[in-house]
Amino acid sequence: MTDTLTDPIYKTDALIAEDIDAYLKVHEYKTMLRFITCGSVDDGKSTLIGRLLYDSKMIFEDQLAALEADSKKVGTQGQEIDFALLVDGLAAEREQGITIDVAYRFFGTEKRKFIVADTPGHEQYTRNMVTGASTADLAVILIDARKGILTQTRRHSYLAHLIGIRNIVLAVNKMDLVGYDQAVFDRIVKDYTEFARSIGITAFTPMPISGFKGDNITGPSANTPWYTGPALIEHLEMVEVNSAADADKPFRMAVQWVNRPNLDFRGFSGQIATGSVRPGDAIRVLPSGKTSTITRIVTLNGDLNEAVAGQSVTLCFADEVDCSRGDVIAVCDNPPQVADQFEATIVWMADEEMLPGRSYWLKIGTQTVTATVQQPKYQVNVNTMEQLAAKTLELNAIGVANLSTDKQIVFEPYEANRTLGGFILIDKITNATVAAGMLHFSLRRAQNVHWQATDVSRDFHAGLKNQKAAVLWFTGLSGAGKSTIANLVEKRLARMNRHTFLLDGDNVRHGLNKDLGFTDADRVENIRRVGEVAKLMTDAGLIVITAFISPFRAERDMVRQMMQPGEFIEVHIDSTLADAEARDVKGLYKKARAGQLKNFTGIDSPYEAPEDPEIRIDTADMTAEEAAEAIVARLIP
Repeated sequence: MTDTLTDPIYKTDALIAEDIDAYLKVHEYKTMLRFITCGSVDDGKSTLIGRLLYDSKMIFEDQLAALEADSKKVGTQGQEIDFALLVDGLAAEREQGITIDVAYRFFGTEKRKFIVADTPGHEQYTRNMVTGASTADLAVILIDARKGILTQTRRHSYLAHLIGIRNIVLAVNKMDLVGYDQAVFDRIVKDYTEFARSIGITAFTPMPISGFKGDNITGPSANTPWYTGPALIEHLEMVEVNSAADADKPFRMAVQWVNRPNLDFRGFSGQIATGSVRPGDAIRVLPSGKTSTITRIVTLNGDLNEAVAGQSVTLCFADEVDCSRGDVIAVCDNPPQVADQFEATIVWMADEEMLPGRSYWLKIGTQTVTATVQQPKYQVNVNTMEQLAAKTLELNAIGVANLSTDKQIVFEPYEANRTLGGFILIDKITNATVAAGMLHFSLRRAQNVHWQATDVSRDFHAGLKNQKAAVLWFTGLSGAGKSTIANLVEKRLARMNRHTFLLDGDNVRHGLNKDLGFTDADRVENIRRVGEVAKLMTDAGLIVITAFISPFRAERDMVRQMMQPGEFIEVHIDSTLADAEARDVKGLYKKARAGQLKNFTGIDSPYEAPEDPEIRIDTADMTAEEAAEAIVARLIP
């Protein structure tokens, strides 16, 4: 037990009693350290956090009140019962499923404030560990002294390093259960050192601790006289936070919103990611490249003479420069890069596997763009660090792949700037986050390949044909009648002297897409290629008719986004599975039912029907000829 006369909590209580304003001012300007506890299941993460909260004496008031009430109920008092109750509370949360996600705890000491993320140890919740680590300055990697290094030790260490955490504490826990044996501790540190070097970790701080007993948590333990390093709290109070290191980097600030309360004021608000800025500094706005000078740094508490990394400010320019949300303000003579193709490490976080070629929302800083990911170059085996061949990424898999965006974004490699180098991928249909990633570098072809302007425009091409370009995108189950109706539509248009071209699913697979199968990933790529061809044909002024099952809404929406507004007309040939199977002109359903055809739409592969197509044809109510007439009438009134 600590001496109450020297215990910092009593000094703090005294300061609160004497001068609450002075206490609040001291607390306001304390630095904040974010850290995570991670490792394998039952390594003692929750117990350690309970110890930190108890020994810091900075538990939330409602937690303290609950603990005191429970202590009185059972007629006990003292440190051990209070600590046990706190740990029991954390364990109860885990049983309720709360710490399957990341559980955040807040506490503080005289020197610093802390946010600690208790991340799950189970492999299936690796994505949650990534969430907790994404904003952390430090990782406490726990190892059960009885078990040594385990798979999750390696996985979490690799991810922590990958995400950019450079301050790592190797906490060899439960030393009390191995008799505080130095040989056990030294052996684990030696094994971890070898592993750490293999993944690029060049430095870490090893500590022998007991979360339950409190050894080497707030001060040196008499049980480990052979350990001369700092206690955990001492180390957490002294380690440099990311914002301090970021202050020495070139200035960058992503614009969150344009602040214009009246005609006399126009400012650009956001949080400074790296560096510092002063009035008079020359800046560059990206991706446009426009330049200006800072005239004011505005905050709620007045103007500043300087702002640094971590501060949220509003910047005013000397010139009327076009700048909006998603742009990045940077130091003029050392700006970040701009590109639209990259190599990246991706941590897949969705239950459904990644589909190469599918369009996702990519969010990086305040920028949101459409991105497609190519087939992975390799997947990482976290146990052996081997680079394994992979066609896709499944839940919790880590891989390296190229990706491209529909427009240029401002970025820096993740190792240099976590704000402009880290991104998430979001499913366009469900809005669920499916992956987190770290950009490595832009691909050379992104800088060397430029759009070549031509003098003969797409409008001129269409004008020569006396028509407006369009894409009639037929979608529906196999056997619904897409090809039959599409052929009739083209014949009617030809008789009207319209210039058309019909892209049929089976025909395209004889040439352009003959290398593709029928897996979900290949179906995505099949539609992407057809969409690109259809786009080129509309540039030539043609009316393009396509007949593809195109089972996924995401890819149909992707093609829609490729076209000019109003050019994409989705035609749902709506037939029940029973009716389509009854026709079965090609005998495909029969083979699929017999297990001879894998990934057949409607049988063992899903079909996502359009929710709001421009044209819906109910094959139960209309003949093919009637359907073709209705479609042509919609296209050419």
